[in-house]
Amino acid sequence: MLLDIIAGARPNFMKIAPILAQIQSRQSNDSSLNFRLVHTGQHYDAAMSGNFFADLGIPEPDINLGVGSGTQAEQTAAIMVGYEKALTDAKPDLCLVVGDVTSTMACAITARKAAVSVAHVEAGIRSGDWTMPEEINRIVTDSVSNWFYTTGAVANNNLVAAGVSKSSIKLVGNTMIDTLLANRKRFREPKCWEQIGLETRGYIVLTMHRPANVDDVTLLVEKLTAIAAAAQATPIVFAVHPRTSAVLSKSGLSAQNLHMIPPLGYLEFNHLVSNALGVITDSGGITEETTVLGIPCMTLRDSTERPETVSVGTNELVGTSIDAVKLWTPRMVRGEWKTGGIPDLWDGRAAERIVDHIQAL
Repeated sequence: MLLDIIAGARPNFMKIAPILAQIQSRQSNDSSLNFRLVHTGQHYDAAMSGNFFADLGIPEPDINLGVGSGTQAEQTAAIMVGYEKALTDAKPDLCLVVGDVTSTMACAITARKAAVSVAHVEAGIRSGDWTMPEEINRIVTDSVSNWFYTTGAVANNNLVAAGVSKSSIKLVGNTMIDTLLANRKRFREPKCWEQIGLETRGYIVLTMHRPANVDDVTLLVEKLTAIAAAAQATPIVFAVHPRTSAVLSKSGLSAQNLHMIPPLGYLEFNHLVSNALGVITDSGGITEETTVLGIPCMTLRDSTERPETVSVGTNELVGTSIDAVKLWTPRMVRGEWKTGGIPDLWDGRAAERIVDHIQAL
């Protein structure tokens, strides 16, 4: 059986790494399961892509579409054209897509039009926010998929409500957590640790990249200034997404306890997260990692596609207002945070369950 595994952006790499490792370990025992790793090139620089391959032991792609930058439509079109050619050259038995990035949607559509079955890892999650490109990617991908690998019961219910047959839905857990648990002992101290003078549980990690938070430079500077002030003397380590860096470059922002650093590799970034007092973010995936690590997390969004991180884990969904920042940041600094648990099946074996099912097919 030939399996195409699609990855194109930073969030994908953590999700495919344990699946690839599972397949490779079984190949040593004469498994008939083979794969082509297809990298679309949606994230194409070392900070957003290459470092993750090295950190997570991901093999070199068999196919690199090299689509590079562009608008949503330009990237989608380039991915579809490139992947269609790859399918013409050799057609797999199954196309495995992960997450909710442009590459996920584009390759799922292209595969189905070529009569290739599609399996979606992290299927069924929904934020309800149609202003997010990721929400559209999720819905479109699920609408054309044949198999649905889910992270929790809420995702299952979303799929059933959309008319998906229960027999096509497999609750497997979370492959991002597989990667987290497999690499936890390998986390390494980034250079900024000594440069800033960080101490365990003595700083907050900040990430922001969503348009609602970063596109208006005046509001962004106001929000960052409010976070820094609300944290008082606590250092804020802001890992600046390239999108955000471009916005801030002309802002003249200055706050003594706000330390802006470039994107980090997986092992370095999670060293920061696992030793932090707390995390402030608008990312979905980071909220899953903080939940399992037991680190307080504050999400600057009005909705989340990962409700387990709030109902079970350490995450609080606080909205995007300055007032919310001023209210919740001091609570984090004072250690006034809930104690979370770990959602069912977030146990490091999701990839094992996925590959078991694929082999059964």
